[in-house]
Amino acid sequence: MLRMLLLFTQATLAATSDDVPDFSATGRPFLQKYCLSCHNEQEKNAKLSLEPLADSAAVVKQRRITDKVLRVLAAGEMPPQDAPVRPSGEESDHIQTQLKTILDHADRNASPDPGRVTMRRLNRLEYRNTIRDLMGVSFDPAADFPADDIGHGFDNIGDVLTLSPVLMERYIAAAETVVEQAIAAVPPPVVKRHLSSTYTEPASGDVASKLMENGFRRMTSDGTEPIAVGPLHTPYKWEDGDYTFRTKVYARSGSDQPVKIAILVHGPQLADRSTDEELAVLAGNVLKPAKILQTIEVRATERDQAETIELPVPAIAGRERMMIALVRPDAGQPATTLWVEYFALDGPLDTRPASHRKLLACDPAKPQPEQTREILQRFLRRAWRRNVTPAEVERAATLADQTVAAGESWESGMQLAMQAALCSPAFLFRVEHDPNPQSPEIRPLTEHQLASRLSYFLWSSMPDDTLLDLADAGQLNSQLTEQVRRMLADPKSSALVQSFALQWLQLQRLDVAAPDATLFPTFTPELRAAMKRETELFVDAVLRENRSLTDLVAADFTFLNEPLARHYGILDNLGNREGQPEPKPGGQPIKGNEFVRVSLQDPQRGGLLTQAGILTVTSNPTRTSPVKRGRWLLEQILGSPP
Repeated sequence: MLRMLLLFTQATLAATSDDVPDFSATGRPFLQKYCLSCHNEQEKNAKLSLEPLADSAAVVKQRRITDKVLRVLAAGEMPPQDAPVRPSGEESDHIQTQLKTILDHADRNASPDPGRVTMRRLNRLEYRNTIRDLMGVSFDPAADFPADDIGHGFDNIGDVLTLSPVLMERYIAAAETVVEQAIAAVPPPVVKRHLSSTYTEPASGDVASKLMENGFRRMTSDGTEPIAVGPLHTPYKWEDGDYTFRTKVYARSGSDQPVKIAILVHGPQLADRSTDEELAVLAGNVLKPAKILQTIEVRATERDQAETIELPVPAIAGRERMMIALVRPDAGQPATTLWVEYFALDGPLDTRPASHRKLLACDPAKPQPEQTREILQRFLRRAWRRNVTPAEVERAATLADQTVAAGESWESGMQLAMQAALCSPAFLFRVEHDPNPQSPEIRPLTEHQLASRLSYFLWSSMPDDTLLDLADAGQLNSQLTEQVRRMLADPKSSALVQSFALQWLQLQRLDVAAPDATLFPTFTPELRAAMKRETELFVDAVLRENRSLTDLVAADFTFLNEPLARHYGILDNLGNREGQPEPKPGGQPIKGNEFVRVSLQDPQRGGLLTQAGILTVTSNPTRTSPVKRGRWLLEQILGSPP
């Protein structure tokens, strides 16, 4: 360890100096004395000649040979033990320091070469997420796409992501399905629900025999039984949008005062609520929280005169039930009675999908051709992740205009224009247009290119409106740190774990791992899923909490559910183990399939290298494999393949 530290210090000090060694004067004699007798152009032992390493420039140019020399010298493998002449430790250390200094000086003073930019196709995950965020549909349009090609262990390497004829056919079919799901060319009819008052709540076996009179359910403002006093109510399954509520009633007051009723909406998470004082005027046990939509005087007093009451139900978040309640009569007045025939609810009144309303939102006062261009300009900017030209908007709008001219609906025309946009290379590929591709000059990314790189790295999806607006204003680069923090805080950043971390760690192989069932009978599908989820949550925590990279291999926490905790022999969230002599007090037992954060007490457990999923994918079905695990460690963690 001390020798390695000394070598590193020498190389670092030398690299910071302007005195770069001349390899032809100081290093070449070393090669001639100890190496060239075997590694020359004639002999080429191990298919290696060191003749090209003539001077410092050659050391840099022949970097692969230089790196190999450094490895074998550091390991003491060369010259071999039976060589007639071997260098001393000081000589070996000196030549290694020289080589590292030359390479480091070249690296720090070389002209940057960003390389070429491959026009990268969206992979399946990126396509699915982009369609989700662009179109607002929830199904998976890429489910039947061919598997993406893999390069260097990852499925987003542009050089291997080809576009086959089969995939192009699937893109066209998917685009058609997506726009049909997102935009309704013919909106479906409004759903109408009708419920007899017999089946409203409060419910009881006595409702039909005691409270129903010729199809109407009776309520009274006084009494001791809740089923007679009300309010009547029933739950509904709601969607976004406005509804219409109807009921048919008649009432009697026993005096000259009219009977008043209130129509309410109720829900435990209701956003807009009436106060307790406002609800106190109503008879019976009113479910709270509730919102009085309207108070109405009932003038019909006989069944054959029963009146139909209809009122709008606005889109209040958290609504769950509709209620009808009697307003208590004034003090000293007789009780009032109400008869209710049914509850009816129509809606949502706008049956177009939410994606339809969002995609086709525009100024209704404009002529239809102007609406078309307003919508497509906004859509193409988001779909193609850049500003679009008037000619591009006009070309797309022409498709919609021609569809309308052929006698089809405007919505059908918008479907066709958007479908064409989804089949465009500008959507299917991450295009970074270079106006001067032959120039060796280094040019910064444009703001829109930066927005795409950022969003597809952290979200595996398109830039959102915030990124695009900042790019339009030329302010994204100056606010890069703030935007990265914002994006990591967004739930969509879980894609960074799914698309990068699991591929980096090769944890997808856990899905097909098959430990011997006889030797490992506790390896169940539930345990397999828990192993994978532990690593996902762990890497996600390191990223979101901005923890040290060393936590990846030496953390003092992890995430466990009951099956995985049992597998590890851990009892609670403080990391107490089965049979531990002095457990920490206050730990909560780990129960069920819900994952909890667990502190680790055992210094031998912590970080990726000890997690069950990693150990499983680097093992054979019947036993562990030091070879597989060693190769995985070299490639995935140390970045130094064998």
